[in-house]
Amino acid sequence: MSITKVLIVGGGIGGLTTAIALHRKGIAADVIERDPNWSVYGVGIIQPSNVLRALRDIGLGDACVQNGRGFQGWRFCDAQGHPLAEGCGHNVLGDDYPPINGIRRPALHKILTEATLAQGTSVRLGVTLASWTEDNEGVEVEFSDGSAGRYDLIIGADGAYSQLRNRLFGDSVMPRFTGQGVWRHNFERPRDLDWGMVFFGAKSKAGLVPLSDSLMYLFIATPEPGNPRHPADQLHLLLKERLAEYGGILRQLREQIDDPANVVYRPMEVLMLPQPWHKGRVVLIGDSAHSSTPHLAEGAGMAIEDSVLLADMLAAGQDDLDAVLSAFAQRRLPRAKLVYDTSLTIGEWEMAQWNGQPHGDIGALMN
Repeated sequence: MSITKVLIVGGGIGGLTTAIALHRKGIAADVIERDPNWSVYGVGIIQPSNVLRALRDIGLGDACVQNGRGFQGWRFCDAQGHPLAEGCGHNVLGDDYPPINGIRRPALHKILTEATLAQGTSVRLGVTLASWTEDNEGVEVEFSDGSAGRYDLIIGADGAYSQLRNRLFGDSVMPRFTGQGVWRHNFERPRDLDWGMVFFGAKSKAGLVPLSDSLMYLFIATPEPGNPRHPADQLHLLLKERLAEYGGILRQLREQIDDPANVVYRPMEVLMLPQPWHKGRVVLIGDSAHSSTPHLAEGAGMAIEDSVLLADMLAAGQDDLDAVLSAFAQRRLPRAKLVYDTSLTIGEWEMAQWNGQPHGDIGALMN
C-alpha cells in the first residue's frame, strides 16, 4: 500500500486537521467543501487537554492557546450563583499548556484554514463529490463542477448528516434527537471570570466559558420536546425565557440579550456508525462516523484525534489498505463510544432531574 494523494470531503475541523496531519506525514490532499462561503457559526468551542495534545501534534496547539483563553477547570453553582464545588481539568501536557482552552470558532477556523492553505493544499469551495469509481490502484473521481481527479483514498469528514455515509451505507444510520437543545451567546468577559462556570437550575443547566481576554460565551442546555424548529427572529426572546430561573451574573447577562442574530441554537443529536467505518477506498471520520452531545466538550476533539491517528497509520506504509482502515476504526471506536455513551448518560440524568425524577449521582451534585 502506498498512499500519496487523498481526497478529503468536508472543509470543517475534521477535514482540515486531516489535511494538515497528512501533509506532515508527506501525504498530499485535496479538500472539497460544499459551502461556497466556507463559513462557521460564531460562538465558542472548548478544547480539553487531550484535544490540545492532538493539536500540538500537528503543530497548532500553541496557536490555539495564543488565540484563546486557557483556564484551570470548572466552578459549579446553583441557579442563583452560590458555589457548590469546583474541579480542575486534567492536564496531560504539563505546565506549557492549560488544562482547558476556550477559543472562538471563527478564530479556530482561521488557524485551520491558514495552515491548510499555507502548506499548499488545494481547497475547492462550492464543490461536491458527484461520483467515484475504484480499481485496484486507486479511485477515479468526478466532481459536481464537471472536473475529475485520481486519488488513493477518499476521507469523508462531511458531518453528522454526511451524504458520503449515506451513499456508502444507506440511510439506516441517521442522527437521533436526544430531547435536549443547547443555546449559545457571546458576551464581554468580566476580568474575574477566569474559570469555566456551570449553573444548575431546576429546568436547565447553564454555563460560562472564557474565550479570550475580553470575551466569553454563555451556553444553556434545555429540554426541547418534539425537537422544535425555533423561528430565527425569536431566538433572543426564547433564550431569555429559558434563562428566567437564574439569578446573579446570568440575570445580568439576560438583560443584554436583544438581537436574535447573536443567538445560536442547536438540537442535540447523536450518531454512532457500527464498524466498518470504511468501504473500499472510502473511510469516514469525525461526526460522519460518530457524533455525540456536547456534555464532555469532546465532539470536535474526537474528530481531531481521528485525523492524527489516521495520518499516522496511513503513513506507516502497510501493504493492506483494508486492514489499515479496519484497524483505525477498531482503535478509535472504544474512545469515541466512551464519549458518546457518557455524554448520553449525563443528558439522560439531566432530563430526569428536570422531570422531577433525579438520578442519585447527579441529584447529589445538583442539590
